[in-house]
Order: sequence, then structure tokens, then C-alpha cells
Amino acid sequence: MIDTHSHIYLEAFDQDRSETIARAKNAGVTRILLPNIDASSIDDMISCESNFPDICSAMMGLHPTSVKADYKEQLAIVEQWLGKRNFVGIGEIGMDLYWDKTFIEEQKVVLSQQLKWACEMDLPVVIHTRNAFPEIFEVFNQVYDSRLRGVFHSFSGTMEDARRILEMPGFYLGINGVVTFKNSTLPSILEQIGIGRILLETDAPYLTPVPYRGKRNEPAYLSFTRDKLAEVFKITLAEVEKITSLNAETLFKL
Repeated sequence: MIDTHSHIYLEAFDQDRSETIARAKNAGVTRILLPNIDASSIDDMISCESNFPDICSAMMGLHPTSVKADYKEQLAIVEQWLGKRNFVGIGEIGMDLYWDKTFIEEQKVVLSQQLKWACEMDLPVVIHTRNAFPEIFEVFNQVYDSRLRGVFHSFSGTMEDARRILEMPGFYLGINGVVTFKNSTLPSILEQIGIGRILLETDAPYLTPVPYRGKRNEPAYLSFTRDKLAEVFKITLAEVEKITSLNAETLFKL
């Protein structure tokens, strides 16, 4: 299995990062992709990748909740890093209007710029969307280019949102522990769209699946999301692993 979205470089794992990775490998996780947040997280992310190069791969991007008045300086740092070395993707980028709408226009500008870089550099994007599907689609309508590909991470939209995403041939839906939550509408949506364009992810340390909901999430818990998807799609665990891993390898050119 490939955990396509995990923040194991954060402080939450400072005491047991090596053990966390060992547990992930024991659970069958072969690769962990690390999305960046902003300038403050880069050193820890790069250090995590260099300490565990056999399993961790870093991305570069500016997270929407970090888009503030200094967004131009933050974007310049992202651009410098993208020019300095290889990353598996541009992320985590997108829009988040859940907590604060103060910088909505700046979030659009930042997303638009990073989508353009992704096209120019032939890199996939990892899209964070919270209370912002209409606004994100508006930006996509302005800058969409057939070279654009990526994943809508932690997908939690409607059936219509899912269809709209999947109309773009290079895009996937990232599914994590939310699918195991008791009142999640995701299973019924996924049942209708099939497993063809699904990626597994944890978003560790967040969004821990049942039965560990409320505790810290970690890549080893990817197996609970896999198990739930096997149940939803009525296929074997091995088939879920094979399809989602192939999707991740294709998208991120692993």
C-alpha cells in the first residue's frame, strides 16, 4: 500500500518516528508521501525524507491555511525549492474557507500560481479543499490545462463534486479514515463511482480511522481504510492494494 498523504515529519511523531515507520512497513505500507505546509515545515519534512529515503518522498507547496498577507514571500520560497531539487508533487495546495475567509482572493492567486508551476514542471498536484469546492472549480476553470493532473486529497465532497473532478482525466480522489466514520456519506458516493481513480492516504496525524478515532493517526492505520474500501467495492483486500498502488505509482511517477 502507498500512503499518498502523511505529515509524519510533524512534532506529533518526534518521540517515535522510527517506530512509526517500522509499524507502517509491518502493515504493508511501501511508500509514504509527505506534503509540505509552508516555509516553517520544510526543514522537518526534508529531514524526515533524508532519514528514511527508502520509504519517504517529499512534495513542495503552500497550504491554503498558511496563505496570509505575506503570501508572496511564502510563494517565493516554494518556487526556490522547486528549482533546487526534485519533488514527487506540488502540495499541499488548494483552498480552505472553513476557519477563515479573510484571504480568499489571495488563496485563489496562490492556488492558480502553483497549478501553473505544476503544468510547467510536469508535476502532480495535491489539492486540499475545505468548504471551497465552488471556489476551487472557479480557479480550475481559469487555468486548466490538459497537462494538469493530481489528487483531491481527503475527498469529502458531493457526488456532483466527485463527477466534476473525475471529468478531468488526470485526477484522482484521495480517501482516508473519514470513510470509516459512522455517519460518513463517502461509502455511498464511492460505490457509485468505483475504485478506478482512488488513492489511499492517512493524513496522519489527523483523521484517524475507526477503531482508533480520537487518537493520533499513523501510516500503519492505512489498512483500516483499505478494509473499508474492500467492503464498499465488494472486492478483495489484495485488489484494493493493487489498484490504489498502481494509481499512486502512475500519478506520482514512483
